[in-house]
Amino acid sequence: MNQTATDLRNLIDLVQRLAKDIAWQEPYATGKWRRVQVLGHLVDSASNNHQRFVRAMLQPSLEFPAYDAGGWVAVQSYESFPAAALLELWTTYNTLLAHVIERIPVQSLQVECRIGDNEPVSLEFLAIDYVRHLVHHLKQILPENAL
Repeated sequence: MNQTATDLRNLIDLVQRLAKDIAWQEPYATGKWRRVQVLGHLVDSASNNHQRFVRAMLQPSLEFPAYDAGGWVAVQSYESFPAAALLELWTTYNTLLAHVIERIPVQSLQVECRIGDNEPVSLEFLAIDYVRHLVHHLKQILPENAL
């Protein structure tokens, strides 16, 4: 999981370098979330996945509720929260997640995790998919061709 943690740290560094040039209150595309809302969604993703990763390391299998992305973003009103504070929270949370990911014991990698009604996946898959999901959304926030 060291490579996954390294990939996550590299993404954190990239976002930090480019953050000042991001129009946080602008939607990433017509009719889509504002970039600050996408960032809020990524904080939610970090929060949910932190719980998943830690809980899966502490038990033989994991059942965790599904995540309602639109609902979470709406009730938290990320568009009215300061982007700089949200970015600091996202950065710190993901720095912690990189630390946690690189410490997942080999014997925990195949712990079965069921999220909502989805088919079960391994903890290893969840960690790798977390970074993949992050890249997907960072492409909506960052300048074109930054990734």
